[in-house]
Amino acid sequence: MRSAEISRKTAETDIRVEINLDGTGVYDNQTGIGFFDHMLDQLARHSLIDMKIRCAGDLHIDDHHSVEDVGIALGQALTAALGDKRGIRRYGACLLPMDDALVRAALDLSGRPYLVWHVEMPTAKIGAFDTELVREFFQAFSTHGGITLHVDQIHGINSHHIAEAAFKAVARALREAVETDPRKADAVPSTKGSL
Repeated sequence: MRSAEISRKTAETDIRVEINLDGTGVYDNQTGIGFFDHMLDQLARHSLIDMKIRCAGDLHIDDHHSVEDVGIALGQALTAALGDKRGIRRYGACLLPMDDALVRAALDLSGRPYLVWHVEMPTAKIGAFDTELVREFFQAFSTHGGITLHVDQIHGINSHHIAEAAFKAVARALREAVETDPRKADAVPSTKGSL
């Protein structure tokens, strides 16, 4: 089983992440931030990665530290679960519609983190959630997961739909990238021999 458990404790957050790359998308995410939990649930469900996240953060200040640090811990868990990346497809992409929103995600589990983010939220908040934190999460996740990640909003007028389409698009791309390639299940997908 390609699984990992990561614990991360700082003065701002106390986080535990458990993932199984060969799951069915079962999730149990509790960060104290309702909208963020909803997005993490979408990430698990549509990537088919089983995911359990617990985060106790300094929410009396704001949601920033919790969202960013969950991204860090989840990226670290992904890296640990992938190991040497032998047999994975490596690349994934998805063009995902959600009502008015259309978001494209493309990623490479290259070990070379890079985020290209072309997403504009029309509002500063979704309920009590700061929309700028969506990018912060993906920046932390891509950096600590060693992911080259491109996310592009093609259409969208509703911030909730845009954010959710982004999470779902990344999830579907991630599902494709972590899957075992039946034609090369014994090889690292790189001419270098390692990723």
